[in-house]
Amino acid sequence: MFKKLFSSSTSACFEFDNSNPFRHPDGKYIIFLNGVKAGEADTNVFSLFNLQPDTEYAVTVSNDEFAFRFKTDSETGVVDVRALGAKGDGKSDDTYYVQMAIDSCPRGGRVLLPEGSYYVRPIVLKSDITLELKKGAQLLGSTREEDYPYIPARIYNDDGSEEIMASWEGDPFDCHQSFVSAYRQRNIKIVGEGAINGNADKSTWWATPKGRKVARPRLVFLNKCENVVVHGVTCKNSAAWNLHPFFSKNLGFFDVKVQNPYTGPNTDGLDPESCDKVDIVGCTFSVGDDCVAIKSGKVYMGKTYKTPANRHTLRNNLFQDGHGAIVLGSEMSGGVTNLTVSQCLFKHTDRGLRIKTRRGRGKDAIIDGVVFENIKMENVITPLVVNMYYFCDPDGHTEYVWSRKPHPVDEGTPYIGSFRFKDIDCEDCECMCGYFDGLVEQPIGEIVLENVHFGFKKDAKPFKPAMLEFVREYCKEGLYIDNVEKVVLKNVTFEGVEGDHIIEKNCGELVIE
Repeated sequence: MFKKLFSSSTSACFEFDNSNPFRHPDGKYIIFLNGVKAGEADTNVFSLFNLQPDTEYAVTVSNDEFAFRFKTDSETGVVDVRALGAKGDGKSDDTYYVQMAIDSCPRGGRVLLPEGSYYVRPIVLKSDITLELKKGAQLLGSTREEDYPYIPARIYNDDGSEEIMASWEGDPFDCHQSFVSAYRQRNIKIVGEGAINGNADKSTWWATPKGRKVARPRLVFLNKCENVVVHGVTCKNSAAWNLHPFFSKNLGFFDVKVQNPYTGPNTDGLDPESCDKVDIVGCTFSVGDDCVAIKSGKVYMGKTYKTPANRHTLRNNLFQDGHGAIVLGSEMSGGVTNLTVSQCLFKHTDRGLRIKTRRGRGKDAIIDGVVFENIKMENVITPLVVNMYYFCDPDGHTEYVWSRKPHPVDEGTPYIGSFRFKDIDCEDCECMCGYFDGLVEQPIGEIVLENVHFGFKKDAKPFKPAMLEFVREYCKEGLYIDNVEKVVLKNVTFEGVEGDHIIEKNCGELVIE
């Protein structure tokens, strides 16, 4: 049995109803569209492209009698960038033609990029359109830094109120214009089998990533947008974060592929910041930093706008080759609530489920009601990390951040409530099973591990489990627990641990069942 996740006028995305992480339990299957073979897949999420608008279809898969019937969206018209003059040869500047196609596209219409490489400077999307990148098509970013205009962090309205136009790592910050952006737009679809290629591997962005007065551009930046879906496309070679939704709501990322070299600095895959209702389903990530980092700003943004990251669902995704697979923080001064992560596969990441915060994030920096379940980890160095001493920012290495002496619980004190880790299988770990380190003055509330297995590599190498001052390297260690009010372990098994299974320092209550 499978269900439809999304459809546009020319594409559709479906998801099987089973409990297997990411991969279909029966392996490869064949997809039929109106009785004709349309493709093969082996994952729980599959997509169809090159459909006709306003057309009824029946979808079946091999060895399953179930047929899903649906109708594609209608559309008001199609604007082909080639018809307007775009060359698509990867050398000619096609910015004018691509932007003209977007600007002239009627409401409810589709901007079409046929096969070809469209070398462009930053482009801006508008409401009520679909941008389709056909197989073999790519938006190819200019390699000249001067082609990415300066965007001020703030502008001011007539009544004196501010409008945040650009942000970097949780604060208003002047930025270069993102490669693809939208500001206060709604009802946008980006679909297809093509690619959005920032071309940063051919530019100077990565050579000088730090100390910039104007931050590097994102690949796709959605500022205060609503009802946006990205389906099928490949996002790669971003100068900084790949996908950055900012104060936006009702977003869907389905069967998206995000690819950056492991050496690409700060090339997070998808960082929804202070967003409401974000669905990330069937996506694959291989990046040079965190795969998905859920954020809600630093202190100023948290205090001023009090907008948490809320109602996020991550399901049937593959995370590999990043620093962290799924990360909360460290910019989370607005809080993180109602997060569910399930049926995901982690491979070759430094850390798996990673929560990071620190003193100074503020009293609204609350992480609570978070569930991680039915997850498979392979070759993840440290599967579970909750770190309240994260050493980011210019003052990150100061005594205020790293001190183990109790500080007053005040306006700057973050709070981490309850976490549930259920049905998780971790194979070929190296460093330790889990690292849970709460503040002396504000311990982590409750951590529940239920049906969790940890197994270690025979040739595991020492590694630091979390990014904080004075932490030593560990190898084949168990669960480290410090300053947690309650820990519940239900059917937790260990294989290959050398030493104590539980390294407990300041745990209010430890329950082992």
